Amino acid sequence: MTKILPGRDDYRFFLEIPTRWMDNDIYGHVNNVTYYSYFDTIVARFLLGSGAINLVDSPVIGVVVETQCRFHAPLAFPDPVTAGLRVERLGNTSIRYGIGIFRGEERQVSAEGHFVHVYVDRATQRRPTPLPDVLRQAASAILAS
Repeated sequence: MTKILPGRDDYRFFLEIPTRWMDNDIYGHVNNVTYYSYFDTIVARFLLGSGAINLVDSPVIGVVVETQCRFHAPLAFPDPVTAGLRVERLGNTSIRYGIGIFRGEERQVSAEGHFVHVYVDRATQRRPTPLPDVLRQAASAILAS
């Protein structure tokens, strides 16, 4: 049985990310660690672009507590990459983002995964803290149905 992979319609926010020559490994494809950079980049761009987080003075910060990536098809420089983002779970103090990595305009993912942020007080960075309203609103806008 063939697994049906997520497609572009499963994501709500998109970002084009160019591959770089240095992204390729000795096997001629984008190295696995680079996919996590793509994950981090799309989440950060969404948060900053939506105004949900200010890197300098937001009272809360997201700490990554879990990531996962499943690879389905290789990418290689100079392939264009489009990252897709959705919120899969919106909790009181955490957000689980689903991320799809697409080669150019392809409809199915080349890689998919998730990224979990637990939000904590910036000053103490200890205990989870409730999501600010602006962050909850931004995340709700890309919540998967």
